[in-house]
Amino acid sequence: MAALLGRAVSAAAVAVLLLLAAAASTDGATSFYASDPNLGSARVVFQTTHGDIEFGFFPHVAPKTVEHIYKLVRLGCYNTNHFFRVDKGFVAQVAAVVGGRSAPMNDEQQKEAEKSVVGEFSTVKHVRGILSMGRHSDPNSASSSFSILLGDAPHLDGQYAVFGRVTKGDDTLRKLEQLPTHREGIFVMPVERIDILSTYYYDVDLESCEAEKSILRRRLSESASEVERWRSKCFA
Repeated sequence: MAALLGRAVSAAAVAVLLLLAAAASTDGATSFYASDPNLGSARVVFQTTHGDIEFGFFPHVAPKTVEHIYKLVRLGCYNTNHFFRVDKGFVAQVAAVVGGRSAPMNDEQQKEAEKSVVGEFSTVKHVRGILSMGRHSDPNSASSSFSILLGDAPHLDGQYAVFGRVTKGDDTLRKLEQLPTHREGIFVMPVERIDILSTYYYDVDLESCEAEKSILRRRLSESASEVERWRSKCFA
């Protein structure tokens, strides 16, 4: 009977070690974005009048751009902003937050929104789902307006700064492409305003780590209960 208890305890110990090893192997990295080596772990969600759009950043491709846009998000600058341009098969473009928001900005938001970033041009291709900074003729004039690619646009490669891509919400993008539009000069614009009602952000590494910890705690508790049941049975 003592041998039986020993085997039960040993099996539980092995299970615990395997769980700890599994948790360690996922800490700091998840398979959620493993398919795109450029993606970091930060995620941003734009909640629009037609659904949510989630995107991630390319911090090693365009670090200054990512830092700037992510700070604007964290300050809430894109809340009440809108998509001023939707050109089916080409781009859905977010307006600059200065002038694009329906709500006024506070001093901190205004200060960050008025900054421009150096043009961080790369070899990453402009394909559907890519995020690309808008700018004027000056290559270093990008501020807060950016486009979500709705199709491949190789003529933009190396000319505009790619800094991320959509990770969820292609169904929302397809809804936007079906909305009525009109042309104003070179821009194809929606007839009705497409609001970004609110935004939020999170980190997939932290979310995954917390989930793994929760699972590990539950399984460790189950293993301890199993050992206690064996102990009670063997020494009853």
